[in-house]
Amino acid sequence: MIANTEQVKNIKLVLFDVDGVLTDGSIFISEQGEIFKQFNVKDGLAIELLHRYGITTGVISGKTSPALTRRCQQLGFNIVITGCKNKLPKLHEIASVRGISFENIAFCGDDVLDLPVMNVCGLSISPADAHSLVLDSADWVMTLEGGRGMVREFADKLLTLQLGISLCEIYNPLMDKIKSDDVSGIHQ
Repeated sequence: MIANTEQVKNIKLVLFDVDGVLTDGSIFISEQGEIFKQFNVKDGLAIELLHRYGITTGVISGKTSPALTRRCQQLGFNIVITGCKNKLPKLHEIASVRGISFENIAFCGDDVLDLPVMNVCGLSISPADAHSLVLDSADWVMTLEGGRGMVREFADKLLTLQLGISLCEIYNPLMDKIKSDDVSGIHQ
């Protein structure tokens, strides 16, 4: 499926799976349990950009870990749901609480557990290395793999199409903050 311009312009909320989207899917485990996950700073800045342009963000992850909780806090996700394997009921809950329709929600997922949500959202996105069933279902398949800047690639594309302006124009407010040494609140 390919999302049309009107679908893209109506996106108000972007939700992400974590493992395989914000990370490369690797999980580092010791005898005490999961120790850490690797995130890409490029993707972190994408969340900053989405927020800057009024798009609410969140995660719905099948796993839970201290590393994930910390990263979600760092990036200021508006919605954080972890330890959730059946994501569709949570999507219904989010839409109801926020008073938003599914057509105004984008979801980035990489595996078959994400398909029920991807199939009802207004825009579905996958990394290049997603499961083949997800690749077949996604409106947009990014060129980058999960955990390798794919979220940034998506945010750039979404904002360019939504706002009808160039990437330079999208990044100008951020660059102005950096030039004036006002980097507080900028998270990677």
